Amino acid sequence: MPLVKRSLSLHGHRTSLALEPEFWDVVDGHVRSEKRSLASLIAEIDDSRDTEDPLSSAVRLWVLRHVKAT
Repeated sequence: MPLVKRSLSLHGHRTSLALEPEFWDVVDGHVRSEKRSLASLIAEIDDSRDTEDPLSSAVRLWVLRHVKAT
């Protein structure tokens, strides 16, 4: 399945993030249920990741932990 790319502002800079649609479904559901912005969730994930790890990998791991916790 092809990656879906989205653009957002992260810490004042425009960036893009490409994930599989299934990962976006979980992320979108979470931000909708928490009534928060996509950028705020991605910034939280970005702030907690190891700087050596790609942001897309950190988001995928966040999704995995989120799904396992529910």
